[in-house]
This record gives sequence, C-alpha cells and structure tokens, in this order.
Amino acid sequence: MEGMLWDTFNMHSHGEQLFPPNFIAFDDCNIGGNVFCETGTSAPDEEPNEEAAKFYNLLNEMNEELYEGSKYSKLSFCIRLFHLKCLGGWTGNSFTMLLKFLREMFPFAKIPQSCQDMKRLIKDLGLGYDKIHSCLNDCMLYWGDQKNHQSCHVCGKSHWMNGNTEDVNGDEGGTHLRKKPVKVMRYFPLIPRLQRLFMSSKTTDSMRWHNDQRTDDGFLRHPADSLAWKSFDSKFSSFASDPRNVRLGLATDGFNPFKIISTSYSTWPVVLVSYNLPPWICMKQSSFILSMIIPGEKGPRNDIDIYLKPLIEELKKLWSGVETYDVLRKENFNLRAALLWTINDFPAYANLSGWSTKGRYAYPCCAAQTCSKWLYNGKKFSYIGYRRWLDGNHKFRFQRTVFDGTEEYRGAPKQTIGSEILFMLKDINFSYGKINQPPITQTRRRSRDESDDDSDEEDNSNEADLWKKRSIFF
Repeated sequence: MEGMLWDTFNMHSHGEQLFPPNFIAFDDCNIGGNVFCETGTSAPDEEPNEEAAKFYNLLNEMNEELYEGSKYSKLSFCIRLFHLKCLGGWTGNSFTMLLKFLREMFPFAKIPQSCQDMKRLIKDLGLGYDKIHSCLNDCMLYWGDQKNHQSCHVCGKSHWMNGNTEDVNGDEGGTHLRKKPVKVMRYFPLIPRLQRLFMSSKTTDSMRWHNDQRTDDGFLRHPADSLAWKSFDSKFSSFASDPRNVRLGLATDGFNPFKIISTSYSTWPVVLVSYNLPPWICMKQSSFILSMIIPGEKGPRNDIDIYLKPLIEELKKLWSGVETYDVLRKENFNLRAALLWTINDFPAYANLSGWSTKGRYAYPCCAAQTCSKWLYNGKKFSYIGYRRWLDGNHKFRFQRTVFDGTEEYRGAPKQTIGSEILFMLKDINFSYGKINQPPITQTRRRSRDESDDDSDEEDNSNEADLWKKRSIFF
C-alpha cells in the first residue's frame, strides 16, 4: 500500500514533503488553489483544469501533519488505518466507533469523523472503485441504463440474492435493511488513474521515456521497438505525434483466491500495463493498473465480454481524448490511449478473441489451414505443419523419418488480416450467459476416435464457422 502511494503520488515516508524540494506553490491561480512549479522557473503558462486543481488542493490538505510535531501526515494515517480495516475485516460501524474513540483520546489530531468520510477521501484521491452488479449467469451487467433493473432481461434471474433482504450494519451506526446482489464486480476507473500519472512530477517524465530516452538501434529491447508498435504509429500518425499518449496492454487469467484445491472458485483480475514507461518500471507490480475483479464460482469464459464493457467505454473516450494537466510542462493537453494487445494463456486467448483454441483448427495464425493429426493412442490432436515456415531448401523439409514420414513442399499459410476477420464475423450471433450455452457433448470426439482416416489432409472448413463469437475488442 505504501509503495503504491509513493509511486502514484510521489510521496516520501512518514509524512515528509509530498512533492520534491524544488517544487513550490503559487497562490496566484484562481482555479481551486495552488499550482506546483519548479523553483527558478517562471510562472506557469497555463493553469490546471478544475479537476487537477481540486486534486492538488486535496493533496495539500492531506499532507498536513496529523498533529503538531507528528512525523505522520493526515494522508498516511488514513491510508494505513484503512488498510488495517481491510485486513481485519472490520465493519463500517465498528470502524466509525474506533475513529470516534481516537478523536476523544486525541482531540488535537486531525482524524476523520466516520468510515464514510475516510472512504470518500480515498476515492477522491483516485484509489476508489465502483461496485457493478451482474447477473448470476453472466448474461448482463446492471450498469448504465440497466442499473435499476430488478431481474436479468436475458435469463429472468433476480438481481438480488434469493429475492430477500439482509441486515447490514450501517457506517453511521444502527441497523438498516439492504438488498444483497447475487454477484458484484469491482471496477477501478481507468481515466483518473492515467491522469494522475501526469499530475505527479515523479511519473510524468517517465511517460515520455519511449520517445525521448529509448535507444533506437534496431534491437528489440522494449515494445516500442516491435513491428506492431511501429505499424500502429504509421497507421495512426495523429496519435503517435504526442508521445504522452498511452499505449496499453491487457492481461487476464483466473485463479482460486482461497488456495484450497477442493474448493471450486475462479476469480478473474483484469490488469492493464502502460508501455510508455521504461522496461524496468512498467513491469513492476506497483506500475500495474488493476482494472477490474470478476468474481464467480466458475470463470466467465466467453461471457467475459459482458464484464469488459465499462473498460471498453472508457477506452473509447480515451481514443477521442480527455483533458489532462501535465505538471512538468505546466499545460493542459488532450490525453489519448489505445489498447495494443492482450497477454494471456491459450484458454484465455479463446475467451478474449472468440477463436476456438481446441480441436483440429486450434492454431489461430493458420486458422482453417492448420495442419493437425488425431493421435488415436494419445486421444488428442498433434499439430505438425511447423516445417512450412522453413526456407524452401532447408534440410528438415526433406527428412521423412525424423518427422511424419512425408516431405514438406508447402509454404507458410497466408495470415488472416483484420478486415478479413471482421468480414467473417459480420453474421455471427452469440447470446451471452451460461444458460444460453449449448451443452458440452463428446459426439465430435467419439467420431474422431472411430474414424479410420489416418491422413493429415486439411478439411475444407469455413473459417467463419470456427469463431465462437465476435469479441468486444472487434
């Protein structure tokens, strides 16, 4: 928690100055308060926007000493105490009573009034999250225009657990009734967190590293040296013209948070990585951007698109641009961001892309031209067409006994491009939700076992039939 605060807000330990010593505050800005400038430079050319000014004022207020002579700031006290609340599983009511007791014991300290006040403070700093309810069968999110729906419009399941209410301890004391949703996703808004990277002098300069300080000598040291990055820059030159625009990667996978093999549960965190940063920073845990946590006893599988909708909406806004303040250059600029690629294992690749990574045509680069052979003893497919990528006169192409008893004269298959994929997916209809999925049968597998065709000839398959859905990324 402390490391995250230091990296995000340029903090020093135990309540020391929040900004570097060469930063001073000017009082001549009329938008919400102070603006931070380097010592020895002229006044800022442009005032921060209203949101940035509000953030700086909040940091100024929270950087005050907890009490006179204290080595802790008000911010560090609140964060550490709230961290203990989360680790201990305290209720909001008990936490409020603790704060009340601390205020009575230390009336000279600047302690928040209640748990709600502390939550509001942390959320204003950009460390909060939104609770978004979802259908039990992953059919829909109760979000946006559908936030107040009482049941799923796809499967008809109730929004609430057993349709009943439960007793909940209020943060302000007392007991009240509140409905409990059947499933809740935690979503961490992306736009404020990217804006914070440019509001701190510690991280602003690093967000331009890929353009200003990277060694460009033809060697692959950073994603900016890759063909995918360069191809994107050439296609979207307006985006590439400002090195502050953010390039993102998305990674996700499921895990069991209870560490008990006998307990069936799969939680899916979705993490974003900013590749503007240098490689020794962007791969640090403190630099990862947690986007959402998808709960459930079973993984979302192909229905993961339902949970990605809030993120996609933010990415669309970021593609057009949002106003952000650059603390080093003292200017407001239009911050844009783009998702370049995803990072995942093969099963998660199928869930995100919609391509089936099982069976005869599992290899996505070859698609319907995948070379596969059914192993009758092993009861699985073997993919044997890898010699097609070798040079035409390579010796491995003509070695029969070492491989599958044949010589390989074919060239590498043509790679399917994006426009061709969109054309194949234009007529695909997919219904989200576990209740709408066809039952898994073993009919196709038994037919392979009983087949007496030992050849590895490719089937005449239509590529459009091999897609399970149109991904939300398309």
